[in-house]
Amino acid sequence: MSLFDTRVPAVLLRIDRNPFHHGTLGAVRSLGRAGVEVHVIADSAGSPVARSRFVRRIHPPPPPQASAPDIAVALRRIAAGVARPAVLIPMDDASAVAVDRLREELAPSYLLPAATGPLAERVADKAELAALCAAVDVPHPLTLIPRSAAEAAGAAWRLGLPVIAKWSRPWLLPTESGLRSTVVVRSPQEARELYLRSEEAGSRLLLQAWLPPGPDRDWFFHGYVDRSGAVRGGGVGVKLRAWPRGAGLTAVGRWTPDPRVQALAERIIGELGYRGIFDLDFRCDAEGRHHLLDFNPRPGAQFRLFSDSADLDVVRALHLDLTHRPLPDGVPRAGRAFVVENYAPLTALRPTRAGRERAWGARDDRAPGWAMWWLWSRHVSRRLLERLRRLCTPAGDGTRVRLVRQATASPLTTGLTDDEKASSR
Repeated sequence: MSLFDTRVPAVLLRIDRNPFHHGTLGAVRSLGRAGVEVHVIADSAGSPVARSRFVRRIHPPPPPQASAPDIAVALRRIAAGVARPAVLIPMDDASAVAVDRLREELAPSYLLPAATGPLAERVADKAELAALCAAVDVPHPLTLIPRSAAEAAGAAWRLGLPVIAKWSRPWLLPTESGLRSTVVVRSPQEARELYLRSEEAGSRLLLQAWLPPGPDRDWFFHGYVDRSGAVRGGGVGVKLRAWPRGAGLTAVGRWTPDPRVQALAERIIGELGYRGIFDLDFRCDAEGRHHLLDFNPRPGAQFRLFSDSADLDVVRALHLDLTHRPLPDGVPRAGRAFVVENYAPLTALRPTRAGRERAWGARDDRAPGWAMWWLWSRHVSRRLLERLRRLCTPAGDGTRVRLVRQATASPLTTGLTDDEKASSR
């Protein structure tokens, strides 16, 4: 007999347009293998996720920058087609914030964790997170919020260059703006110019002290907080490789239990009274203190790393808890690895003793992996051609400039746009 109530389907909601989001595929496979009917609300054009045999149906998402009422209309329409209550799982910050705002309106059609106020928006907002960390005495990089272009330039000097610049609500960035959710600022003038685009960005600019990356400095903690307030289905991991280097998403991660990180994460969750799935990112300073960098109120893209001996992960814990089923007690599989093949292809081929979860490849669901490589090759080829065109622009006298240096990116490591990288975390 299945542990799961397979009469209750799951609906995964993703508003952003990243076709290579492997976390969505992980959720599809995790629940589909348990016998749960899985619907995906996402842009399926060019997405390997649509090829998974565990997807019951792909539904078109609300448009980018859609209002809460527009998102509610789309979710109600899909609920009418599903025709029975479903577990709703936001897969990006924009979705998590929207669902939190629409909780009462969606309640008749969707099962959601209990809430203690609009916490999703508070923790996802980078400015609010800095204030929350101060309130609960959690280490967080020194963060300044300038109120003018001159203040932005001064703040950059005060923090010490280089500094990290973030938009407080990155999910509001217009896709066509070219603005990045997080950038390294190396001069006061850069900080000044960035601040002048605040209205275009749709949220406040933050300047944050830079904590340098390094071996064993980037950590994450995933979990699900059940109805009783217990953290289940996750664990502590360390980022071994990132794309791009020193920042961005986890290309290679390892399940590495650490009581300090776990205690800090559980204290944050307890102080806030948070319920549901979460993904926390930490970075160590020179003294070994873990600073909270991000609080994502939804599954992290590498959540399947934390699949224990009972095959419990955060999305399975959510479904079991919301359908009032007992959660199995498994043993952590410390040392287990997670690899995103298109960012770390050589690591994906190396043997490992402790076990490994691949983001795309799976023996029981091969089509998404093959589709990813085909689509990724097209994506990389297009990016390389664009780079070559920029390097081979016509000279002023009408002749073509000779290409004197080679593009440094390889077909296996050319990355996504910054927006795509941010949304893949």
